Amino acid sequence: MADESRVASLKEILGQDPNDAFARYALGLEYSGGGETEEALRHFKLLLEAHPDYTNGYFMAAQTLARAERNDEARDMLLHGIECARRMRNQHALSEMEGMLDELERGY
Repeated sequence: MADESRVASLKEILGQDPNDAFARYALGLEYSGGGETEEALRHFKLLLEAHPDYTNGYFMAAQTLARAERNDEARDMLLHGIECARRMRNQHALSEMEGMLDELERGY
């Protein structure tokens, strides 16, 4: 389960500013870390719809999908993330996502 006090704090921030990218990302992370896959993915989707250049959102969504053994969806998310990382010139994120994509394709 996600940490309810952190979830409540993040929801309060989002109540004041629904477009707060970091709060939305952090809420996705909280739910993901608590094993609440669908709720995590919902928040990552909202994040990426509002902030398509938030590169880490793609990577964390892909990790959430991979943990749920939804590898085809994780691959798709990584491909979008790789495109974003290239567009944003974020070499670190690009490298991490390419590595994860390679692992998924090799079946790890």
